[in-house]
Amino acid sequence: MKLVRGAWKILVGIKDFLVLAAMLLFFGLLFAGLNARPGPASVKDGALVLDLNGQIVEQPSEPGPLAALNGSAPVREYRLRDVVRLLDKARTDARVKVVVLDLDSFGGGYPASLTEVADAIRAVRDGVGGKGGKPVLAYATAYTDSGYRLASAASEIWMNPMGGTLFTGPGGSQLYYKGLIDKLGVNAHIYRVGKYKSFVEPYTRADQSPEAKEASQALQSVLFAQWKDQVAKSRPKAKFEPLLTTPDAVIAAAGGDIAKANLDAGIVDKLAERIEFDKRVGQLAGTDTKKPAGNFNTIKYDTYLAANPLPKSGDEIGVLTVAGDIVDGKARAGSAGGDTIAKAMLDGLSKHKLKALVVRVDSPGGSALASEKIRRAILEAKQQGLPVVVSMGSVAASGGYWVSTAGDAIFAEPTTITGSIGIFGIIPTFENTLAKIGVTSDGVKTTPLSGQPDVIGGTNAETDRLLQSAIEHGYAQFIDRVSKARKMTPERVNEIAQGRVWDGGTARQLGLVDRFGGLSDAIAEAAKRAKLDPANVQAVYLEREPSWFAKLAAQLAAGGDDSDKTGGDVFARISSDHKAVLARALGDMQRLTRASSVQARCLECAGLGPVAAPETGDMTLLDMLVAKFAGKFGA
Repeated sequence: MKLVRGAWKILVGIKDFLVLAAMLLFFGLLFAGLNARPGPASVKDGALVLDLNGQIVEQPSEPGPLAALNGSAPVREYRLRDVVRLLDKARTDARVKVVVLDLDSFGGGYPASLTEVADAIRAVRDGVGGKGGKPVLAYATAYTDSGYRLASAASEIWMNPMGGTLFTGPGGSQLYYKGLIDKLGVNAHIYRVGKYKSFVEPYTRADQSPEAKEASQALQSVLFAQWKDQVAKSRPKAKFEPLLTTPDAVIAAAGGDIAKANLDAGIVDKLAERIEFDKRVGQLAGTDTKKPAGNFNTIKYDTYLAANPLPKSGDEIGVLTVAGDIVDGKARAGSAGGDTIAKAMLDGLSKHKLKALVVRVDSPGGSALASEKIRRAILEAKQQGLPVVVSMGSVAASGGYWVSTAGDAIFAEPTTITGSIGIFGIIPTFENTLAKIGVTSDGVKTTPLSGQPDVIGGTNAETDRLLQSAIEHGYAQFIDRVSKARKMTPERVNEIAQGRVWDGGTARQLGLVDRFGGLSDAIAEAAKRAKLDPANVQAVYLEREPSWFAKLAAQLAAGGDDSDKTGGDVFARISSDHKAVLARALGDMQRLTRASSVQARCLECAGLGPVAAPETGDMTLLDMLVAKFAGKFGA
């Protein structure tokens, strides 16, 4: 009895400790969040500082309730339309004397997003018609390809003399798990249509297929050519080509001094410590003589955002955002839950007097079932007589394109990643794994489908034929939707489909896209189709209001101090890449074991933008432990 009582006391003590820890964590987060909130939305003359210590995304993700258990602050995500809107406002705001781009910890973005932001930066720099421009100053210890895409549009590019920039271009290694799966005895049953539908290859091959390599090479070559063309236009005197083709020779000629090689090539304008950069900003924005050297009058991003809310007057144009992986059921912001987005669409139609609808798609795809649910919800708007215009963001591929077929017109950027018209399904079974430890299975079956698909005994031939037939039927549905939406024959759609991914420029030539333009262009087009004046409309975003926890997490991410910066030299960048690889591997394993429906998803899309760690709120305890290990290993 003493032993039982002792054990009980220990359990009670553990319970009390966990309750106390949870309460302390809750109130600690609440206190930190309240103190991290920006002050009143009052703006004084100074420098608008875009300290982009995170990623640029279409829709910031909403952290799950267990996110705090990961032990690290969430990576900040900047909403693309907010960044662009603030830059547009700063261009004509007399209070903004200079715009500062702090790119030391920039986490990147997809090519189309970067192009839109860079264009907005260049508009600030050049003004309207070459008049009224303002200085834009950029600083980093070392620029990534994404960071430099933004910095190239600045008036002055500064860099730490101990840093240095090396351009890598798109491409790199993809993880393949066939060897590991075979060693574990896992049998990955793959059902797919489309010779270029490469999403399943990491589970079926040890290398990239010739078809997938051909498609990836074509896509990445176009995107890289566009990157080079864009930075060359912004920095016409810079000598990029040697650093892209023979970087080793260039750096060796500079005695191993990467920063000096960058300066000599005109990649950057000035090598200096941050305090010298701050003094330069102070000359333009003004300083406070009572503060230490290097200070300058600052307009913070969050303060400026609060001071410039979205317009609330004019006829209402609904904007439905489909961002992130398309998943079945409900989902938080950052993922496109079929039920969540369908409800947002139907609620928008009932609660607002919408005159037209714009569907903003920024998704590599996901569940075909959820994609169809979203498409049907959009068709409700059509049935009510609303014009529907699709605005493709950085990625609108596979399931993202499935959703786009509901539009009357499709806008995209030349660097939008789209297409990938194909579907697949994956069912892992573990009969060989169990056999390795002496576990077998048996039972009575009354039909060929009894117990199928059997994850412990394996699938049978009848099940495999049935599932493959279902996938082929789903592909035919996909082709049919594209055919009717784009007014092509099914045969022609099949030629350009097959799971192949296209850049926006090629997609327009193929007829998969109608026009080039961003979200504002799509809203203007929707207004015209509704016979409205584009200058007198307001965008009503059909999104769920973030939870209090999400707002708190965003405030915490925004309220961190400079000691959290992750900017560094080339070796620091390599360390960051380690984390990205491990995060991608964890995500791949989750997708293998959790895919619950037919999938219309793009593999290539994930390698062309920032890699986000798996969402902690949706992870099992084992997932969290693996993610935590991966984070420490990568550091």
